[in-house]
Amino acid sequence: MNIIAIDPGPTSSAVIQWNGSRVIEPRENPNEVVRDWLKHQAPNAELAVEMIACYGMPVGAETFETCLFIGRLQEIWLARNNPLHLIYRREVKMHLCGTMKAKDGNIRQSLIDKLVPQGTKKAPGPTYGVSKHLWSALAVAITAAETRPR
Repeated sequence: MNIIAIDPGPTSSAVIQWNGSRVIEPRENPNEVVRDWLKHQAPNAELAVEMIACYGMPVGAETFETCLFIGRLQEIWLARNNPLHLIYRREVKMHLCGTMKAKDGNIRQSLIDKLVPQGTKKAPGPTYGVSKHLWSALAVAITAAETRPR
């Protein structure tokens, strides 16, 4: 299993690779760097991207910039005929926490419970190097790995 998961943002995005048992190469980079990096990834990888959904509230320019970036990622990936999974936040919440009321902290704790501790530099665990927005990318990867048909 090789899933590249991205938590996109308007100017930078969190990216992790999930091999089914541990995080590989966690990174948060400007979107142009992520886009160029993605072009050179393994031909057998699957891409999972957190997708934007409308919940009836007004949104700003940052949301639309993020949507445009998601489209750029799709364009790169689909040109390679590789599997692409658009994962909505509600799917992540329901899969990992069983409730739409889950917050980021609940999702993070669910991932820690599922994957054991992060570990240390000398003895890295499966989530070593994951922090901040990388937790969202990991949640997307786990949800894609455990719910999408292969």
